[in-house]
Amino acid sequence: MGRADREAGAETDPDAAPQFVLPLVARIERAEPPARTDALETAARAVLVLLSDERSAGDGEWAAAVRDWQDARIRKVVRRARGAEWRRAEALPGITVSGHRAEVRVFPPVPLDGWPKDLARLQVSGTELDDPEPPGAPAEDAPVLWLNPDLEMSAGKEMAQAGHAAQLAWWELSEEERAAWHAAGFPLSVRSAGRAQWEELTRSGLPMVHDAGFTEIAPGITFAVDGVDRVRALPR
Repeated sequence: MGRADREAGAETDPDAAPQFVLPLVARIERAEPPARTDALETAARAVLVLLSDERSAGDGEWAAAVRDWQDARIRKVVRRARGAEWRRAEALPGITVSGHRAEVRVFPPVPLDGWPKDLARLQVSGTELDDPEPPGAPAEDAPVLWLNPDLEMSAGKEMAQAGHAAQLAWWELSEEERAAWHAAGFPLSVRSAGRAQWEELTRSGLPMVHDAGFTEIAPGITFAVDGVDRVRALPR
C-alpha cells in the first residue's frame, strides 16, 4: 500500500506501482564492528535523515524517487561494507549517519532491479552483530521502537525493520513536528520488548510494522512504535 493510500485508509495493491528500494549500507569492519543496538538506532535515524533532506522534498534531485518509493511497497535493504567497499559506497550520492560507533550510509531510492554496481556487489547476508553489554533503559523523552522478542532476524534485517518503524513515526507527525525532531537530531531508542510487554503493545493501537515475509521470517509484526507524542513535546 502506498503512502497516500495508507494515510487516507484506502485499500490498494502495493505491487501495482513501479517498485523501488531504499539502500542502506552499514560499515562493519572486522576489527571494530558496531554494537547491534547502536547499528539499529543509526539505521533508523538514517531513514529519517533521508526523508528530511531538502533533496527529498519538492523539486529536489531525489524527490521523485522518494515519492515513487513511498507510493509503492516500502522496501529497504541493508548491505554491509568494509575498507575499500565502504570508500566506494561513500563516493556515491547519499548521506552517512553516525551513531556511537556505528556508521550507516543511506542512498536515494533505486528501482528494485537497478542498484548501482558498487552497492549491488555488497553482501546482504551475514550481518551479525552483538551488544557487548545489555543496552540500558530507553530515553524517556524520545520515541521507542520496540522489537518483537519472538523473532530471530539477522542484524541487517532488524536494521531495515527499525527503519520501517522510524518511517511510521515520521508519517504520524506534522511538518512542524518533523522539523522539531530533525532539529533535535532525531532522538530515538530501539529495544527488544519483553514478551508480556509485547502482548500489551500489540493491543495498544500503536503503529506497527508488518513485514511481508519475503526474507528470513514469516509475514507478521516486527516492531511497535511507541512515544510519538514525545516528539510533539519538543520545542518548536
